[in-house]
Amino acid sequence: MHYHNITKADMLNGEGLRVVLWVSGCSHHCHACQNAITWDPEDGLIFDDDVKKEIWTELEHDWCSGITLSGGDPLYLNNRKEIAKLVKEIKSKYKNKTIWCYTGYTWEELLEQKKSDSDLNEILECLDVLLDGKFILRCANEKLHYVGSSNQCIINVQESLKKNKKILYIDNEKILEEMKEGEKI
Repeated sequence: MHYHNITKADMLNGEGLRVVLWVSGCSHHCHACQNAITWDPEDGLIFDDDVKKEIWTELEHDWCSGITLSGGDPLYLNNRKEIAKLVKEIKSKYKNKTIWCYTGYTWEELLEQKKSDSDLNEILECLDVLLDGKFILRCANEKLHYVGSSNQCIINVQESLKKNKKILYIDNEKILEEMKEGEKI
């Protein structure tokens, strides 16, 4: 697996201050993607043990809420084996830290894929929050929390798996409705 960057003390890609791993590889190729440079899975730097140690150093800080996996697409098929190992290790070492993950796949697509993909199954078992769906320019809205377009969902992964239905972690539609109601007053 390759990656482009590690952002430290990030507050834009999940709750709290987080470390963000920007992986290479994406097959979605969303129009107007803000990170098109990360699409090529062979571009960037090789993800190795030194990179993991850098992530561990950030996760050791009390102020660090957890890690966010972004890119590219961490759930790009060729990334899944390495991402599965990484998230299992993080869950084991840092039980009080959350793992957020961005993907262009929808929750429904992932549920179908996990039936035949053990790596994806292991990843989902470790994620706390999944931000799903392709970025769609005509649905873009800068007022949304953590996502770029209104078709994207912020999902509580463990509750969704437990209840066998999509449970939102943050309901951006509800937030937008409340904002509209507030503007009418």
